[in-house]
Amino acid sequence: MRVAEALAQARAQGLDRLDAQLLLAHRLARPRAWLIAHDEDEIPDDQAQAYLDAVARRADGVPLAHLVGEREFHGLRLAVGPAVLVPRPDTEVLVDWALACLAGLIQPRVLDLGTGSGAIAVSVGHARPDAIVTATDIDAAALAVAQANAQTHSVAVEIQQGSWWQPVAGRRFELILSNPPYIAADDPHLPALAHEPRHALTPGGDGLDALRVLAGGGTAHLVPGGHLLVEHGFDQGEPVRSLLAAAGLEDIATRRDLAGHERCSGGRRPA
Repeated sequence: MRVAEALAQARAQGLDRLDAQLLLAHRLARPRAWLIAHDEDEIPDDQAQAYLDAVARRADGVPLAHLVGEREFHGLRLAVGPAVLVPRPDTEVLVDWALACLAGLIQPRVLDLGTGSGAIAVSVGHARPDAIVTATDIDAAALAVAQANAQTHSVAVEIQQGSWWQPVAGRRFELILSNPPYIAADDPHLPALAHEPRHALTPGGDGLDALRVLAGGGTAHLVPGGHLLVEHGFDQGEPVRSLLAAAGLEDIATRRDLAGHERCSGGRRPA
């Protein structure tokens, strides 16, 4: 099978051009540009079959990042797998906001709750090597991925297993971040995400349960003047701002994602 034929078969199964090329480039350990210049080259039979198997899985909804084993996030290549959510570009908005909050602070203590792949914790720690970063998750398999990503990028991250505030009882931080599960149980998009861990996508109900826990415990775990920033659904900005205000935070604000939707909200513990 030639390169051009392999790509054509992928397109025939419904894959877009970029996904088809990225899968084949990964399988052949070649840059994507190589495919364009070598579209008449023959692919070894075993590689061709492995590629077509990956194409079938992608057509079935398996995330591209799971098939190639990595995803770029905030300029870093991060390992991903079935145990974690694939980091989304919109979450980079949360990281950028976090770094702005840390400006001027020396050795700030940073907490990433529900870290998953470690995308947020590792990105913040990479940009601020002086930060003292702690990352928690209830899932041991997710924490193993986070730890591996931290080691790959030489970022020191304290890993703690447990549910939300439990692993950090009695501790306080200058900055607390989280991209929690926030999709409502009846959201029509959930079936398309069947290959990612459901507990990391939805808490059930109206999708706000985890955000309620985060807002409710934030003040007790922030130093005076510290910030709590959370990601949420595009239509959850107003209720999340209300939760943060009810928890006693001030200077509450919301940041928009790349599509212009309200995506992250946060506030500051009064000084």
